[in-house]
Amino acid sequence: MPLRLDDYLPYLINRAGVAMAARFSAVLRREGISLPDWRVLAALRERNGQRLTELACRTSIEISTLSRLVSSLEAGGLVTRDRDTEDARAIAIRISPAGEDLSARLTPVAQNLEKTALAGLSETEAQQLKELLHRVFDNLDAVPAVDAETVTGAR
Repeated sequence: MPLRLDDYLPYLINRAGVAMAARFSAVLRREGISLPDWRVLAALRERNGQRLTELACRTSIEISTLSRLVSSLEAGGLVTRDRDTEDARAIAIRISPAGEDLSARLTPVAQNLEKTALAGLSETEAQQLKELLHRVFDNLDAVPAVDAETVTGAR
């Protein structure tokens, strides 16, 4: 049976995500930041003082990319790096007052985009959709990385 792209979950998720990202990225560019920058600021605004590894997990940004991104945000005055209060050997990434202000200004834009994307869904349906996507993510997190042989069954 051939794959119907319009019914293929990864395609549907990607299509929705790309459309939302493109619209939000246009706003972010005017503020001089990228979508990954926004994710870092939003994650820190939600829970400030995260270590790089925690932040990488929370934002789904690869750690070496995140390290460069945090350096750029730090140079722009949007985040700081300090010694972790619980472990002096560790570095905690914190949102700065300027980063907090920028994130606070952009949050309503992000929320409005989400509201637009969920138009026509009841609050219950929207919550169910989010819960289902969390479950899909958790399911995939439990699966080890696969290679081409595993996927195709070739040997």
